[in-house]
Amino acid sequence: MSDTKTKSADRKVRFTTVSGLPIERLYTEESLPNWDPEEALGYPGEFPYTRGIYPTVYRGRFWTMRQYAGFGTAVESNQRYRYLLSKGQEGLSVAFDLPTQIGMDSDDPLARGEVGKVGVAIDSLEDMETLFDGIPLEKVSTSMTINATAAILLCLYVAVAKKQGANLAKLSGTVQNDILKEYIARGTYIYPVRPAMRIVTDIFAWCRDSLPKWNTISISGYHIREAGSTAIQEVAFSLADGIAYVQAALDAGLGVDDFAPQLSFFFNAHNDLLEEIAKYRAARRLWARIMRDRFAARDPRSLLLRFHVQTAGSSLTAQQPENNIVRVAIQALAAVLGGCQSLHTNSLDEALALPTEDAALIALRTQQIIAHETGVTNTVDPVAGSYAIEHLTNEIERGAVAYIEKIDAMGGMLRAIENGFVQGEIQKAAYEFQRAIEKKEQIVVGVNDFVNEEERPVPTLRIDAEIERSQVARLNAVRAKRDSARVQSALAELQRRAASTENLLPGILAAVENYATVGEISTALRRVFGEYQESVVI
Repeated sequence: MSDTKTKSADRKVRFTTVSGLPIERLYTEESLPNWDPEEALGYPGEFPYTRGIYPTVYRGRFWTMRQYAGFGTAVESNQRYRYLLSKGQEGLSVAFDLPTQIGMDSDDPLARGEVGKVGVAIDSLEDMETLFDGIPLEKVSTSMTINATAAILLCLYVAVAKKQGANLAKLSGTVQNDILKEYIARGTYIYPVRPAMRIVTDIFAWCRDSLPKWNTISISGYHIREAGSTAIQEVAFSLADGIAYVQAALDAGLGVDDFAPQLSFFFNAHNDLLEEIAKYRAARRLWARIMRDRFAARDPRSLLLRFHVQTAGSSLTAQQPENNIVRVAIQALAAVLGGCQSLHTNSLDEALALPTEDAALIALRTQQIIAHETGVTNTVDPVAGSYAIEHLTNEIERGAVAYIEKIDAMGGMLRAIENGFVQGEIQKAAYEFQRAIEKKEQIVVGVNDFVNEEERPVPTLRIDAEIERSQVARLNAVRAKRDSARVQSALAELQRRAASTENLLPGILAAVENYATVGEISTALRRVFGEYQESVVI
């Protein structure tokens, strides 16, 4: 074909992934120069783990099907958890409300209007007991999306487990505990960066001995992508955060193989099917090399990038919300083809409100259909060897390595965050994506094309204002009946620990077991650590 005919046959001049990576018309063996499948791919369960961290992947067992849920008070959320478990959900994923995330009690003036709105309100051990009432913690895996107050919520969970008579060595789950991405992309921080990092490594050290099956951190690229990053930036910045956490733990005196097997990651699943599959494979391969070559990890478990995926909230549209079912199904398929260890599928109504029961059930059924009806789980890494997939995997890894080298040259991720580099890169990517939508270079069905004249409303969940009043009343009742002297003594001991180099977790656990509140414990630590003041990045 002549050049003229070749060009006229294409719909547009330039094709790219959602993130802007160029896409060629055709990929062949020549697209992979110097590509050695033994070195780049290997076998599932073997270094560099491109094809999966376990030999059998889903032929052995499916990923853990989680549905991120929590709203109102602990009573309402407990009912939703029981409902989802009864429908085949295999693990819990807890969403906390904004005051809980930033260390404020429900009666704090700054919490007014936010109690129970974007997650469940947890003030004290009594709330946590109610949240997991009738749910044996020894038998269920629980993920908690909590960062600045992660140590407090983890101790509350342990306190409930102890009251249930559980063997702590059998508790399994994850606490997100990824504070760096809060400064980068999300904003639910409390303390300055360095004392916040001390809390993270204290959790590592304490869980090594007390909760050996617990994942001590879920290093999150998810929120970085939600803030507008590209796929390459999601991999680069989340792995750079991981490097910072590993180095901080080493600096705190921990051995790499003592904590690295308990590290996990949390990624986004966006709309570009091929790019997303390649992203997970590139991240897995790159992390294995980082842990082996940079940190000299020797335990094979230290090299494994185990990750949870959530479908992309930022891709959901308020217009034609039923279209979100299709988006979520494609995103979930990418996560499965990419080899995730657990998965949350968003609900069709989440661009409008927290999900209804019916919408949450459709989201769960989406995972079950992929698992049982599509056939993609019957063989390991069915996309391996695709010229397009392998090319994209290489390109994403190459781009991520370039970013990590640039961050290293700045003095590491903490410096890169403090000088605004990471935030600025994400802002530029978000701006370019929005411009592409406005110029119709990127089509969003129902938003900038294929628009309906009239939108059909869908049922949405509304949080009753009475919930806030009942939560505050419950909090006041706890304060009235607890032993105030024991609470004050526990808080004083916690402040003493914070001013020293002792591990904070034993002090926090003692405080929550005496019914000190999330806000009171956070305030005790604020007195020692201070509060973070964000610098504006333009």
